[in-house]
Amino acid sequence: MKKIISLLLVSICIIGGIIFMENQNDAANAANTYESPARSSVRASHILVDTKEDALKIKNDIESNKITFEDAAAKYSKCPSGQRGGDLGYFGRGQMVKPFETAAFTLPLNKVSEPVQTQFGYHLIKVTGAR
Repeated sequence: MKKIISLLLVSICIIGGIIFMENQNDAANAANTYESPARSSVRASHILVDTKEDALKIKNDIESNKITFEDAAAKYSKCPSGQRGGDLGYFGRGQMVKPFETAAFTLPLNKVSEPVQTQFGYHLIKVTGAR
């Protein structure tokens, strides 16, 4: 009887070990294929204007293809980056004011944000790269 119980325990341990190893392999494979949404830096462009109404009108014009984001930046933005289509280059966390950073690090690529208010005015942000 002791021998049968021992064999059953060994069998359970072996089967349990195999299942455990398979689960570990599944977890490792999942970890290798999972793409983290966390970004260490983004490349963004923006358009800076004085009012939310101006920002909404410009966003509407961009989304209805009346003007490109880059042309709108050159035409309307109060920031010198407007002459470069609003391009700010790559920046990391902690380099921009918090509302701007939050929007830039959560925005999908090439989507124009809703107006983001900072102490400088209202921004339309477009993330063009992430790493």
